[in-house]
Amino acid sequence: MLNHRLVTAFFAIGIGLVFIFCKLGTPVFYWLQFIILFLYLTAEFLGAYFIGLNFHLSSLNHLDKTQNKIALTFDDGPSEPETSKVLDALKKHNVKVTFFVIGKNISGNESVLKRIAAEGHAIGSHSYSHHFWIDMWGKKKLQEDIEKSLSEIKNCTGTEVKLFRPPYGVTTPNFAYVLKELNLKSVGWNMRSYDTSTSDINKILARVLQQSKNGSIILLHDRLDYMPELLDKLIPALKEKKFEFVTIA
Repeated sequence: MLNHRLVTAFFAIGIGLVFIFCKLGTPVFYWLQFIILFLYLTAEFLGAYFIGLNFHLSSLNHLDKTQNKIALTFDDGPSEPETSKVLDALKKHNVKVTFFVIGKNISGNESVLKRIAAEGHAIGSHSYSHHFWIDMWGKKKLQEDIEKSLSEIKNCTGTEVKLFRPPYGVTTPNFAYVLKELNLKSVGWNMRSYDTSTSDINKILARVLQQSKNGSIILLHDRLDYMPELLDKLIPALKEKKFEFVTIA
């Protein structure tokens, strides 16, 4: 499968060959530079945007597809009172999930993060700032942000975090470098609920039920006020399909 290093190598070779041909007196090859550059930038954009391509770094995007296990994952919390209501729903249905928390949201919500840990859910980092331009940051600034989120989580729960989900699911070479430095596992998904694009619970429910399969990692957001109602319908429906709920390890 194509990745950042391979595509960059092809780009360098392509540009080099065009330069050589032009030096040999074949100016018609100049226009190829623009085509090669366009293809390179397109590959880089798609590779950054679609985490499941494992283009810039290798992420866990699904579980074992031979087993009827699925993982519900929640981004962007803790957010009160929404996260507590989500926890109530999960407790009612006896389901453990994975929360990817934003470090800056922990302050004032320490009790709910401690509850997440105490009730057996897995916790990962979703960065400290979740800044809109975080994927454009340099290595040093990015590492400081992620390290701060890890510190906030550990100070609150007493446990070290080994899981990380890139904000917006965008990956870059700098993310690959920093996650390797911090020994963090990147976690993506292969089932996007689009719960932030619509508040129509029936549409979200239909989408998830239709596309869920063995090994699915499902992306949800605990900050949404209708999430508990969605879970009250979604979890029993997934259980009827004989899925076993697991956390990301």
